[in-house]
Amino acid sequence: MNHRNQYEKAKDFYQLHQQPTSFVLPNAWDAVSAKVFEESGFEAIGTTSAGIAASLGYEDGQNIPFEEMTTAIKNIATSVDIPVSADIEAGYGETISEIVDKMKKVIATGVVAINIEDGTGNSNQPLYDISFQQEKIAAIKELSDSHKESSLFINARTDTYWLNIGNPSGQFEETVKRIKSFVKAGADCVFVPGLNNREIIKNLRNEIACPINLLASPETPSLSELSRIGVERLSCGSGPFRSSVTLLKAISEEIINQQSFHRMTDGVLPYGEVTKLMGGNLNG
Repeated sequence: MNHRNQYEKAKDFYQLHQQPTSFVLPNAWDAVSAKVFEESGFEAIGTTSAGIAASLGYEDGQNIPFEEMTTAIKNIATSVDIPVSADIEAGYGETISEIVDKMKKVIATGVVAINIEDGTGNSNQPLYDISFQQEKIAAIKELSDSHKESSLFINARTDTYWLNIGNPSGQFEETVKRIKSFVKAGADCVFVPGLNNREIIKNLRNEIACPINLLASPETPSLSELSRIGVERLSCGSGPFRSSVTLLKAISEEIINQQSFHRMTDGVLPYGEVTKLMGGNLNG
């Protein structure tokens, strides 16, 4: 590893959003998944809150204790020498001061970016008020600006499409309204998971000047098409983690039902290669 500092990684991460083509941000849940992404050639990594939480025995949605989440994030950030962006859900705090205090601890993990969402997890009020979300972002931006050697790139997520809130026209208007307010508060990029319609993506690109982040799904346009539209970033979310769990399920079913081990043994990385991947620190 070259062991670049946070400032150098933050600069590289920012530059990824200035390219003429879309880049893919894979999402890791532990050190080995992060290392595999790095060795495969990805230039940056995100974390998946869902994958981290599930791997440690918790449901997604800020149910995992913050200390356990930051420990997992730190393990990921220190296992690779490329920029890491942390999924911090809604900020793990009820007040602005609580959230800022939590963000100081996130910066200390070594990440250079965060993803913060406006979903509340409350069906009666699924989204935070725009003004409160603006306060969050502005406060985090101020904190980031005070840490010149380890600033945070802020990816502001809105769940208008993810939660399918409102009718189609109202949904788009609310999305644009929220995004513009988040950018005004200091967001560097905006994330709209659940948005896959090509025409709506084009309309959003025409309305928004800052980088746009979408979430990969079966309905998502190809990377080449997203590049033509002008979308800067595509995240994998919990997809890689869920794919891994799916494989484990298939392995288990084969052993139980067919009394064979092909899915577990055929074409897999040998023990020595995995050990070498992690610097010889694995045991067992």
